Amino acid sequence: MNNSDPMNWQAFKNTLVENPDKVLQFQYAEDLYVDASYHITEIKQAPIVSVDCGGVMNSWTEVILQLWEPSIAETDRAMKVSKALSIMNLVEKSLPLNPLGIVKIEFGNSRFDTRQMYPSEFISEGDRFTVKLTADYTQCKAITRGGSCGITPAGEECCSPADKMVAPLKQNLVLETIGEQNQSCTPGGGCC
Repeated sequence: MNNSDPMNWQAFKNTLVENPDKVLQFQYAEDLYVDASYHITEIKQAPIVSVDCGGVMNSWTEVILQLWEPSIAETDRAMKVSKALSIMNLVEKSLPLNPLGIVKIEFGNSRFDTRQMYPSEFISEGDRFTVKLTADYTQCKAITRGGSCGITPAGEECCSPADKMVAPLKQNLVLETIGEQNQSCTPGGGCC
């Protein structure tokens, strides 16, 4: 599987169910894997409610699987997919997880800052099942609607190219005298 859209919790679990006897690995960067002795420390469900820069309310749910590497690797311990599924099922007995919630994997260690990543690809080779992770990203929701942020003049998009955004700002620019040579700071002059 290789998909640019975020995966939902049910699809993630269904993919794991197809590979119960394999060792479950997570690849968080090129040639970097979470140590095989990792623990699944918790599964969080986060209902998100936001208002974007155009004043539009958005809501969605994220299901976040947190991984932790022990400071001393347990060389005889590698998590099988079946063990990960049993942890997920145990969590769901107490906390029913939204099957349509967006899946994120949270991980960090001494060489990699903790962050939330998306499962982006699954690779089944021999006795291993690898989940490749890709970084989370920010986006402007108003740009996909062709909308305005509410801070720009009516009808102007917040995500317009920079040259379109500079014109309204120039109208309100106050020029200040700088230095002893009485030079003015002007847009594009390089002094600001």
